[in-house]
Amino acid sequence: MTNDPVFTTTIIYAIVMAGAYMFGYFLKFSIEICLFFAVVAGGLVAGAGMDVFRHMAEGSVLFLDIGLIFIFATLFMNIIKASGGTEYVVRGIIKTFHTRKNLMLIFLMAVILIPGALTGAGSISVLVVGGTVASALTAMGLEKKIVAAIIFIISGLSAVAPPVNVWAMMACAGTAVPYVGFTWPLLAPVIILGLFSVLYLGRKGKITDKNKALAEIPEPKNLTVWNVLPPFLALIFLLAAPRIWPFSFPVLGLPLTFAICSLVAWLSNVKRVEIVKVTKDTIQQLIPLVTTVIVVGMLIQIMSFNGTKGLLSLAIVTAPMALLYIILPVVIPLSEGLFAFGGAVVLGIPLVWMFNARGINPVIALSGLSLLWALGDAMPPTKLIARLTVTTIGYKGKYNAFLKSCLVPWIVITAAALLMIAFSNPLDFLMG
Repeated sequence: MTNDPVFTTTIIYAIVMAGAYMFGYFLKFSIEICLFFAVVAGGLVAGAGMDVFRHMAEGSVLFLDIGLIFIFATLFMNIIKASGGTEYVVRGIIKTFHTRKNLMLIFLMAVILIPGALTGAGSISVLVVGGTVASALTAMGLEKKIVAAIIFIISGLSAVAPPVNVWAMMACAGTAVPYVGFTWPLLAPVIILGLFSVLYLGRKGKITDKNKALAEIPEPKNLTVWNVLPPFLALIFLLAAPRIWPFSFPVLGLPLTFAICSLVAWLSNVKRVEIVKVTKDTIQQLIPLVTTVIVVGMLIQIMSFNGTKGLLSLAIVTAPMALLYIILPVVIPLSEGLFAFGGAVVLGIPLVWMFNARGINPVIALSGLSLLWALGDAMPPTKLIARLTVTTIGYKGKYNAFLKSCLVPWIVITAAALLMIAFSNPLDFLMG
C-alpha cells in the first residue's frame, strides 16, 4: 500500500493541509481562518483549480441545519436572560435550598445544563448563566478556581446533553447514520457525571448568609413565574408532541421549534425585552460558532475531494483497538482544542465507520466520544469554554491551578467515555 502512488499523493495532500493550518496558527489567526487556509490549500494542491469555489459553496451549507439551531436556540436563551429569567430562577434556588447544600448544587447544575443542551454549545451556558451561577457558588464560600472548575465541567457536559449534540450530529451527517436514539445514551452519562462533578467539587461549600448571597444577584422587577415558564412549556410541548401523536402532529425540526419558542418567550416578556437589540447581540455572539460550522463543512467537502478523509479513515479502521483505547483520551480532546467542532469531522467520521466495521454500537460509542470532546474545550490553542469561564467569573489565578481543580472529574469522565465505547453493545438498551 505504501508503494501505491495514490496513497503517497494523498499523504502529501494531508501534509499540505496540516501545513496550511499551522501557518495560520503561527500567525495567530483565529481557528476559523486556519481551517479556511487548510481548505484552500487542500483544494488547490489536489488540482481543483477554480472549482475550489464550488466545493467551498457546497461545503458551506453542509451543516446549515446546525447553524440555524445555534441561531434560534441561542436567541431563545438570550430572550430568557434579557427578561431577567436567569436571575429569577437562581434567586429562587437560593431562597429555597440555601440550607440544603447538595440540592442547591444539583439545581444550579440544571441551570447550567439547559442553555448548552438546547443550543449544542457549552459556551452559551457560560455566557447566558455562567456569571449568575458563579455568584451563587461564590456565596457558598467556594474558591474561584473551584467555581471555575464547576462552570467549565458542567458547561462542557451541557454541550454533550440532548437534544442538540453538535459532535454527534456532524459525525452522523458525514456517515449517513441517522441522529436517532441518542437521547438516553447522552442524557444518562451527563446526569450521572454532572452530579458527581458538582457534588465533589462543591463539597466544601455552604451558604452562611442567605441575604448576602441574594444581594450578589440582581432582583428582576415585577417578574413572575408566568413570565418565565410559558416558553419552556412551549418547548416541551413542541418536542414531545411529534412523539405522542406521530401521525397527526408535524415534525417541525429544531430550528423552527426554537424560533416559535423564541416568539413565545418574547410575547411573555414583551415590555422587558428589546427584541431588536437582543437579536443583534445574538448574531454578534454567534459569528464565531456559525463561522466554525461553515468552515468545517468546507473542510469535509475538500477532504472528500482530495482523499484525505479516506486516508484518515483507513488509518483509524485498521488500527488495533488496544491502541485506540490508549490514544483516544489524548487525541480526541486535542482535536477539539485544534479544530473545535471540526474534530468531529476529522476523527469522528472515520471512528463511526470503524465502530460499524467492528460491530460496535455507533450511537453509544459516539456518545462516549462526545464526553472526551467536551473535555477538549480546555485544551490549547482554542480553550473555548475554559477561556470564557475564567473570563466570565473573573478568575485571576494560574490556568494550571484551574485545570488541577478539574482533575478528578476529568479522570472520571474519561473513564466513563472509554467504558461506554468498550461496552457499547451491552449498553444498547439505552437506545430503547
